[in-house]
Amino acid sequence: MSAHVISKIGGDSLDVIKIRRALLSVSDKTGLVELGLKLQSHGVELLSTGGTAAALRGAGIPVTDVADYTGFPEMLGGRVKTLHPKVHGGIMYVRGNAEHEASIAEAGIKGIDLVVLNLYAFEATVAKGSDFATCVENVDIGGPSMLRSSAKNHAYVAIATSPDQYGALTAAMDASGGATPYALRKRFAAAAFGHSAAYDSMIASWFAGQVAEDGDGPAPVATRGYSLARPLKYGCNPHQKPAALYKPLGGSLPFTVRSGAPGYINMLDAFNAYQLVRECREALDLPAAASFKHVSPAGAGLGVPLTAVERRAYEVDAAAELTPLATAYVRARQADPLCSFGDFVALSDVVDVKTAEVLKKEVSDGVIAPGFDDDALAILSAKKGGKFVCVEVDPAYVAPAMEYREVYGVGFSQKRNDRAVTLADVATDSVSGGAMPADAQRDLVLASIACKYTQSNSIVFAKGGGVVGVGAGQQSRVDCVKLAAKKVTTWYLRQSDALLELPLAPGLKRQQRVNARVKYIEGGLDGQSPQEKGAFDALFASGAAPPELTPAQKAAILKTLDGVSLSSDAFFPFPDNIDVAAKFGVKYIAQAGGSVQDAQVIDAAKGYGMMMAMTGLRLFHH
Repeated sequence: MSAHVISKIGGDSLDVIKIRRALLSVSDKTGLVELGLKLQSHGVELLSTGGTAAALRGAGIPVTDVADYTGFPEMLGGRVKTLHPKVHGGIMYVRGNAEHEASIAEAGIKGIDLVVLNLYAFEATVAKGSDFATCVENVDIGGPSMLRSSAKNHAYVAIATSPDQYGALTAAMDASGGATPYALRKRFAAAAFGHSAAYDSMIASWFAGQVAEDGDGPAPVATRGYSLARPLKYGCNPHQKPAALYKPLGGSLPFTVRSGAPGYINMLDAFNAYQLVRECREALDLPAAASFKHVSPAGAGLGVPLTAVERRAYEVDAAAELTPLATAYVRARQADPLCSFGDFVALSDVVDVKTAEVLKKEVSDGVIAPGFDDDALAILSAKKGGKFVCVEVDPAYVAPAMEYREVYGVGFSQKRNDRAVTLADVATDSVSGGAMPADAQRDLVLASIACKYTQSNSIVFAKGGGVVGVGAGQQSRVDCVKLAAKKVTTWYLRQSDALLELPLAPGLKRQQRVNARVKYIEGGLDGQSPQEKGAFDALFASGAAPPELTPAQKAAILKTLDGVSLSSDAFFPFPDNIDVAAKFGVKYIAQAGGSVQDAQVIDAAKGYGMMMAMTGLRLFHH
């Protein structure tokens, strides 16, 4: 027999192919009987296997078992059914090729003009949580072989892989006396190859995950198949089109959109923020909230009751009833309300009405949570004229062990950072060997989890169950400390008498009041342009801004700040970080340790009367 050379294969070029014989083998029986009846009406001989044959016979449709046609029984528990020359020869031979025609005639092979199949329900098997062996057993072999054979030989054979195609198939047959046109066969072949690719990708991705969980190293080939879930308006910027969300093949999205239309950055913020609050909830057994902007937290908070001073500074009515979840969000939003403007919110618990009422007052893009009370959803879905995004996430969802990304056309993979931050990580003071106070442990865990989802380098200050300063993304760690300290300064000065009694003009919007207070704290008013000064003066009741706080006044207020916790996402390379932190009330520190300067850093902390937990845990996030 001659070698498989394309030039020797050519047969007749036929547009319309009469369907005389069809092989049907489907796991999804939707529309099967109706299709069988239509094929019968066109005089098509039907071959089938197993449950498909039984379903057709049950409807009174004549069908020949593949085993009877091949003269070879199904074997190995059904593993071998259609893997036979009488099946693949009938599909693969080239009509009009003399050698092929002679070969099938000699072997008693009949032509198969239509194959209807869909593959073992591997996806459903995995989704049910089946064990490894069961999932492997549900990897289809014969089906993909027939699919690819049929699609390759689409010049003569039609291949249907979905009940959605049956309508087009039968319409074409009705229009041409039981035949199929080439254009339909070609279109169906493309769909079949796509179906096969998706199926293989799903299996390969699942199998790679199994290898990763075994700790056997990265997969030699990373197959990441996705199907379109929903389009997005655009990507990070308006010129980055198209943009969309995809769901992994074999999986589903771990969330539903209850209102609004989320954007690309919205969803990045949502997923990172929700991981933060879920981990806080699990670690501390308190409701948690996060306010995210551009994939880093502006603030995060726990359901720890507000003090009277905090209520005044955060503009929460003294008599207002707040649930623990609402309190957590107030703390998250008020850590840095200037940066939280237009935030995306994450909440660890089902959203109640009290929390919805707090959210309603703020300029915000959306919220992600494990659920919404009906009345709370009604409040939030009406926000921003119906554009406020409410995302309900599945609290039971567990992300795959491996994560992948692509940068500049190059793929990266790593094991997901699933190392939980716990109270045990911060329980012991490495300076004295004693135990950390309970409130400090709580705040250090909160700050450390916040670091885990802040663009590194990162430093996070926390106090009283809330993040109060975030320093993110600086190349120098000490600059991160300085940036976070600047935000802590603003947070704390907002609670001083000077700011609480600041004579702002009546009728200002909530964010205008926030901006006015922050600008007043930052100072530098003497250097304002006439235009800038006029606009700022108009924010005050007298039409003129009061004299700004002097450096000495600010320093005197900051000296009263104490008991602050600080977490770093990696070790401190030099004691200068400790020197800066000491100026802002820091008494408790969590850091990875492992620097050649650890002894000097510990000595510096000891000199300031600080306690320091060396966690051995680095929390870089990029």
